[in-house]
Amino acid sequence: MNIEEEFYDAVTGFESDQSSGEFSESSQTVLDEMGPDKKESSMLESANNGGRPQENGIKKHRISLPAPMFSRSDFSVWTILKKCIGLELSKITMPIVFNEPLSFLQRITEYMEHTYLINKACTLTDSVERMQVRTYYYYYKKKRKKFSGVGGNTFKMTTLEDLGFRFISEQVSHHPPVSAFHSEGLNNEFIFHGSIYPKLKFWGKSVEAEPKGTITLELPKYKEAYTWTNPTCCVHNVIIGKLWIEQYGNVEVTNHSTGEKCVLNFKSCGLFGKELHRVEGYIQDKSKKKLYVVYGKWTECLWCIDPVTYENYKKNEKRGDQKKTKQNEEPVTSENDEADDMPEIQETVHVIPGSKLLWRICSRPSHSSKMYNFTKFAVMLNELDKELETILAPSDCRLRPDIRAMENGNMELASKEKERLEEKQRASRKERAKSEEEWRTRWFQQGTNLYTGNSDWIYTGEYFNRNFTDCPNIY
Repeated sequence: MNIEEEFYDAVTGFESDQSSGEFSESSQTVLDEMGPDKKESSMLESANNGGRPQENGIKKHRISLPAPMFSRSDFSVWTILKKCIGLELSKITMPIVFNEPLSFLQRITEYMEHTYLINKACTLTDSVERMQVRTYYYYYKKKRKKFSGVGGNTFKMTTLEDLGFRFISEQVSHHPPVSAFHSEGLNNEFIFHGSIYPKLKFWGKSVEAEPKGTITLELPKYKEAYTWTNPTCCVHNVIIGKLWIEQYGNVEVTNHSTGEKCVLNFKSCGLFGKELHRVEGYIQDKSKKKLYVVYGKWTECLWCIDPVTYENYKKNEKRGDQKKTKQNEEPVTSENDEADDMPEIQETVHVIPGSKLLWRICSRPSHSSKMYNFTKFAVMLNELDKELETILAPSDCRLRPDIRAMENGNMELASKEKERLEEKQRASRKERAKSEEEWRTRWFQQGTNLYTGNSDWIYTGEYFNRNFTDCPNIY
């Protein structure tokens, strides 16, 4: 198997002023408008990649990793995976060759790459339009295996110049793995929180991830709260052939204030691959009347249109009266696309006349294939400088020695550190069992989601006070 290949994950690179979400777009917040605490943490958080020049007084983030992705072509995946068929992967010690230099907590942070969608929703006065914009905020990129969270692991992030939010997450349980997160706009535009406990299973040729847990987005300005869960993700050809990924299942986004819902069906690939990556659904009001139909591909773009026009188009299409033309197709023009790791049938999205564009994928850096296919946002997630280190909790993911070693290209050291941390974690559990001491979370506590009534992990609000004296020595 040539495991240099990446899982297919949306690298089409369309251009659109209406929908582009590049990380380094225009600033919307000014330092002087913020309180001292937020100003300090935001400036320190903008790490500068070894003294990179500043623009407008704000340090620039790094644009590449310290070392390129390592070669894994000589590694035998089957020798490891043949013992794992039918088992839950979270209970299996996996070799570092499966990983990328980010933890699961850092991967959760990639939700925030699409904060511009929340900011756009906050400018809209119509709740249905806000639902349209929010339709794609569920998106969560899944590629290779991330470093499993160590119990008590945290990840903190504050950004000012582009997206204007602060974010904290914690590994609140190791077995089963549960990650909790909380984010908020620096000017109280939104509150975004949730907990995720993915159920991973290996089925011989594929790995399936069912992401349990509820995600909640609150917009205080409109007194609205949205909740949803993510679709199931499946990675194919983990033993032989090119890796490719699909998501399938239903996602129901509920506005608990208005009763409006967006119901999306992520279609499975099917026998001939015709439905690969396709999404179809609708937005309905509280009386279940369909207001808009949503369609597209989660790897390319999403559109919406009124139901009558959509149904008429589909009827004409079935009769053969509606011909497919190049003008009705979304061209794939990105220079960053690698060989397509998916079935041969790859029809692009046919845009129905009168449709409204909701979202379109952004291109990745030209050298992304040498950096684990990271986006610009992902590249900066493990960035660390001396200033930033002084304000982080000692449990922060950026201080993990195994991830740092892997990012620097030292795979031997990374493997040894990963093994050492796993042994330390097991020893800590044994000690707690002997003394009958229960594991205590630091920044989240179990509670009830106010909108769904389900069990959830609730942020205590204490992290940014920066009292880290009781943080355990987990590294």
